[in-house]
Amino acid sequence: MENVIYPKMVMEALETVTYAGTKKNVVESGMVADTPAVSAPQKDGDAWKVKVVLEFPRDTDPFLKSTVKAVEAAIKYHCGKEVEVEIETEFKSKPRPEVGEMLPGVKNIIAVSSGKGGVGKSTVSANLAIALARLGYKVGLLDTDIFGPSMPKMFNVEDERPYAVKKDGRDLICPIEKYGVKLLSIGFFVSPTTATLWRGGMATSALKQLIADADWGELDYFILDTPPGTSDIHLTLLQTLPITGAVIVSTPQQVALADARKGIDMYRNDKVNVPILGLIENMAWFTPAELPENKYYIFGKEGCKQLAEEMQVPLLAQIPLVQSICDNGDAGTPAALSSETATGLAFINLAQSVVTVVNRRNKEKPATKIVGMNK
Repeated sequence: MENVIYPKMVMEALETVTYAGTKKNVVESGMVADTPAVSAPQKDGDAWKVKVVLEFPRDTDPFLKSTVKAVEAAIKYHCGKEVEVEIETEFKSKPRPEVGEMLPGVKNIIAVSSGKGGVGKSTVSANLAIALARLGYKVGLLDTDIFGPSMPKMFNVEDERPYAVKKDGRDLICPIEKYGVKLLSIGFFVSPTTATLWRGGMATSALKQLIADADWGELDYFILDTPPGTSDIHLTLLQTLPITGAVIVSTPQQVALADARKGIDMYRNDKVNVPILGLIENMAWFTPAELPENKYYIFGKEGCKQLAEEMQVPLLAQIPLVQSICDNGDAGTPAALSSETATGLAFINLAQSVVTVVNRRNKEKPATKIVGMNK
C-alpha cells in the first residue's frame, strides 16, 4: 500500500531544516506561514503534492535560495522522493519601490545647490523650507550632505532620533517634524563629533535609504539640501528622483560665481536636463545692526544678478549678510520663522518666488526624467 502523507509529516520534515539567519529550524523561526497543503494522487501514475509557504524577513535575504533547496530536499527525504514539492515565498517586509516609483505623494522636488562651499546653501535650504511651510504648503527637507550634515543643528533637533513605523508591509523611518517641516539627515544617525569616513558606495546607499525607506507621505515641496560641488551624491539624486528644478545659491564673489556656473552646467547637461528655477544671491551686502539703512558690498555687487541675466534665469532673491541670520541658524531658530524682520521677510518673499517659478515650469515644461545609469 502506498504511503499516505499528512501535514504533520511535512512539518516534522521542516523541523530538520535549519535557517542560517536564526540558527533554528524553519518551524521554530516562525517561517512556515500556514499549515502545509497536501494533495493525494487523483489517478494512477500521479504523485502526492505538497505545498509549503515560507515567510522570510525580506526579499533580499541572503539565505533564501539555500533554505528553499534544503526544505525541498527534506520533504522528499522524509515523505518520498516522488513527491512533487511546491514552495512559495512571502516576505515580512515589502521590497523598496523601484526607481521612478519612489515618493509617489510628492508633487515637486527642488534641489538647492551651489558649486562652492561656504555660500550659505544650507541656511537658504532651511529657511526656504520653513517659509514654504509658513505659506501653508506641506514640506519635506532632506539633508543630502552625508559627510557634513547641518540640518539637525539648524532646526535645534540634534538630540532627536527618528523611529521606525510599520506601513504597507514595510518598516519606514519616520522623519522628525519641526516648524512644520518633515526633516531627515544622516546627522540623526551618526555622532556629531565624529567624522563620517565612508566610501562613495556607503554614502549613496545611506542616501537612498533616507529617500526610499522613509515615510515622507504627501508633500507639496520636497527640498534637497545638496552638498557643494558636483559629486556622487548629485549623480545618485539625479538617478533616483525626477527633480522638478534646481535653485543655485552663490555669493556675488567672482570665485563663487565661477563655481555656480559649473553647478548650472551640471543640471543643464544634455543627459540631465533639470530646469534651473533661478539663482539666489546670498550675502549680497552687509548691513550692520546699528546702521540698518547702510549696505556694504563686501563680496562684490550684484554678481548673481549679472550671472542670472547671462544664463537667462530668474534672480529669485538677494539675501543680505546679517548677523542675526548666523545667530538664528546656530540657535536652531531660522530667520524665516519671523516675517516681522527684514531677513525673515526676505525668505518669505523667496518662497513665494519659488512657488511662482515652479508653477510656471510645470505649465510650460514636461516632467523631468530620471537620469539613466550606464551599464
